[in-house]
Formats: sequence, C-alpha cells, structure tokens
Amino acid sequence: MADFRTHTQVAAVLSGGLAGLALFSGLASLPEALFYWAAGTLGGILPDIDSDSSRALRIVFRCLGVMAATLSFITAMPLWPMSAVLGLSMSAYLLVRYLLCQLFAHFSVHRGVLHSLLANLLFTLVAVVLAYHLFQLSAKVAWGIGGFVFIGATIHLLLDELYSVDLAGMRIKQSFGTALKLTDWSEPGWSLLLVLQVAACWWLAPSPQDWQLVLQHHQLWPWAAGSGVMHSLQGLSEWVRQGGTLLMGGF
Repeated sequence: MADFRTHTQVAAVLSGGLAGLALFSGLASLPEALFYWAAGTLGGILPDIDSDSSRALRIVFRCLGVMAATLSFITAMPLWPMSAVLGLSMSAYLLVRYLLCQLFAHFSVHRGVLHSLLANLLFTLVAVVLAYHLFQLSAKVAWGIGGFVFIGATIHLLLDELYSVDLAGMRIKQSFGTALKLTDWSEPGWSLLLVLQVAACWWLAPSPQDWQLVLQHHQLWPWAAGSGVMHSLQGLSEWVRQGGTLLMGGF
C-alpha cells in the first residue's frame, strides 16, 4: 500500500488542481478554494484512521480534540467562571484525543469497513454537517468541502489498489481488492452501522440545492444541474429528514 507521504502529496496535488479549477471557473472564491484544497488533502489520509499506529489516526483525533475543546469553551463561557471553562475545554480535548482515540483504535480493523466507498460517503457527510452546523459555513461551501473530502478519500483507496499491483514482478499482491470496495461484506454489523450513520448525517445536512443553482448558472454538467439528479437528491433528503423526525418523535 502507499505510505502516508504518498497519500498526502497526491491528494494535495490533485485537490489543489481541482480547487484551482473551481476558483478560475468562478465556482469558488479564494477562501473557499483554500477550504476545498485543505478538505481534499485531509480526505486523502482519512481511510487510514483504522490503522492503530498511523499518523492519520493521530492527526484526525487531534483535530477532533480541538473541535471538542472549542465547542466546550463556547458552550460553557456564558455559564461558568474562566477557570472552570478552561478546565472543561482541556478535559474535552484529552478525552477525545486519548481515550476516544484508544477506543477507536481498539475496535477498528485496518483495511476493514473504513477502507470503503461507504465510509468515504460517511466522511463526506460528517464534513458537511460539521462545516454547516459547527463552523457556520454556507450550505454551498459545506457541500463543496464534503465533495473534496470524498475526492481525497477515494484517491487514497485508488492509490492503495495501485500499490497492490507489482508491475516489476508482474504479480498482484494479496492486498489487492481490500481498499476500493463498496463496503466490507465480512462485517455486516459494522456496515449496517455505517449505513445508519450516513442516514443520520444526511438528515442533519443542509439541502444541496445551492449547488444546483451554481451549476445551472455556469452551465456546467447539465445532466447534474437538470431536474433529474438534483431533484432526486432533494427528494431523498426530504424523505430521510421526515423519517428521522418521525423516529425521534416516537421517543
């Protein structure tokens, strides 16, 4: 499989190229393009968070720890004295960075269900939800960030498959086919959990309608900007939201 540096560099170069294309075509402003580039680069290492000793695991949980600390600080600031707020923020960081990270590493299996297109879809929707609800970015930018996360994560899977083919020795390694897959069918329980998480994140995500307007305005990808694909996505979004509302109301 490709190493950490290769995954990072290839994802950064390809995401940077696509973000630059979005900038010069008018689909994104400079700050938005930078967000997209960073999201694609981060997506390029996300599948490796299922490796217990990987740098990707440490980087991702450091970022999550900072998010947890920031959210704790903002929430507790109006209610508690500063010393208590700082203590809570530090505790939130340590809890996520070390305890939650260790639990995740214990239960995850390298090249298991997180090395799959289903996991990439979950990474995408989590990024959309965080960008929209936590960082208060617009729906358009949130979906753009999510799209670049998916691109980066898929580049990761493709690289792993390419490195499974030994061209010099003209042979295919045993790891071939373990990265680029829909899901890990040998783990049906974890796969079902991912499907439920995807549905929950889709319910929480904003409507992708803004991108329909952008694509129509720039007359790009008419098959996607037309009534078919985007209206199907909107219908699916409303169906999931209504189902989630009924489910939550039942409790």
